[in-house]
Amino acid sequence: MIETSQATQFRYAAQHKPNQLIYGTGQTAVITGWTVRDAIAKHLQPSEYAVIGQLYSPTRGINLLIRNLLHNPHVRFLVVLNATKEDKNAGACQCLLDFFRNGVEESISDTGRKSWVIRSAIPGYIDIDIDINALEKLRHSVNWQEAKSITEAVNQVKSYAQKAAIQPWGVPLDFPMSAVEPTVLPGPRYGHRIEGKTIAETWVKIIHRIKTTGTIRPTGYDGQWQELIDLIAIVTDEPADFYFPEPNYLPIDRSFIQEYISQILDDAPQQEGVKYTYGQRLRSWFGRDQIQEVIDKLVADIDSARAVMSLWDASHDANDSPPCLNHIWVRIVDHQLSLTATFRSNDMFSAWPANAMGLRELQRYICDAITQKSNHVLKMGPLITISQSAHIYDDCFENTENVITSQYTKICQQRDYADPAGSFVITVQDSSIFVEHMTPGSGEVVNCYSGKSASQLSRQIVADCPGLQVEHAIYLGSELQKAEIALSNKQELIYEQDKQLKIHFIEN
Repeated sequence: MIETSQATQFRYAAQHKPNQLIYGTGQTAVITGWTVRDAIAKHLQPSEYAVIGQLYSPTRGINLLIRNLLHNPHVRFLVVLNATKEDKNAGACQCLLDFFRNGVEESISDTGRKSWVIRSAIPGYIDIDIDINALEKLRHSVNWQEAKSITEAVNQVKSYAQKAAIQPWGVPLDFPMSAVEPTVLPGPRYGHRIEGKTIAETWVKIIHRIKTTGTIRPTGYDGQWQELIDLIAIVTDEPADFYFPEPNYLPIDRSFIQEYISQILDDAPQQEGVKYTYGQRLRSWFGRDQIQEVIDKLVADIDSARAVMSLWDASHDANDSPPCLNHIWVRIVDHQLSLTATFRSNDMFSAWPANAMGLRELQRYICDAITQKSNHVLKMGPLITISQSAHIYDDCFENTENVITSQYTKICQQRDYADPAGSFVITVQDSSIFVEHMTPGSGEVVNCYSGKSASQLSRQIVADCPGLQVEHAIYLGSELQKAEIALSNKQELIYEQDKQLKIHFIEN
């Protein structure tokens, strides 16, 4: 039977994400989850497997994987490696196993789209355009097996390879896949600042900015993404227990984030197939606990600007799959502890909310530790992320548009228009327009302007206050224009800030 198997060679042809797979000539597909695919491939001969690939997300990856399997009916065996904490936290492997175990039902996805929803505790969707009979035929034609370790997965693949070749269960099946074409408006590519009170609010503003003006570029991993370069996101008031909207439109939930936080705060042992975790890079990768060192440094010198943690290893990270999070800086100013994290590459739709919550918990951990070890009374300051490549993958374009449509207008309407640059009081007196610039909060007058031209006054204010928020600048322009109309109108109009112009009636 070995000779028969070796003599028969099949060719796996992937329609989706073809450059992210390792190809063989056998009849077993191997799914490795978050374990790197090379960790399996190096123990096998190409004749022993059909394909080896990683499955990161149940909501993004399973639909494409199923389409590829339908196109390759010679695959009769499936080995799913569901071994690490990262695998279980992501849930993609478990959801795939539940598809073969339990099937699907027609329902609505988390974005409101009619879909085949996998019967699983973990959300997973398949396009409704795929015929249910094809899905059922696939489920019952592929012999699947879950593996809890690399060794178990390798042994199972080798066991299947010993069997005689089996006829394909049918003919290759293809189902057209709709694509969302993004509309890109003009705008700067480099250097963006977005601020919000919560991670959820900030996230909606981020994805709106990217989808509005981001550049469409190839990803290097099949497909495209929409990208802005150097996007600074500032979260000012995230609550200690994290804010999750109801209904939850974020791509994560509370159960996921509790598991994810440990990947940033806690060390992790070296595991075959797992290149690193952020916690491992921070706690032990360089032979030192960088988190503890930052705490000790700030306890000793509360004003230090050297509280730096690095995750980039120049001796390793020029190769495949380096960490996206590269640099963390902690600073204490006016008894507020802020944390700034720099990402070289950041999936802003699927990953940023979890990144931000994990970093916020790290920020809180450091703040609490310094308070406990010193006499300093600290408050949580802002969380800042700098995403050098801030992007959204094309397979998330539809979900992104749905979130923006349902949430962005609501968030803009809730804005309180408190500008850190201060406020302005405008009056018309003695045939001139007078403007007082006042500090936020205390209302101290720091500058005064006068003139007859709205455009001239606007240019002076903008030159002196380049950090004015856009909405505030537009508001000032409209108010100054009203003041100029009142000043120049022969009917003697009365100007009052934030009110409509009134006609001044003179009694005879």
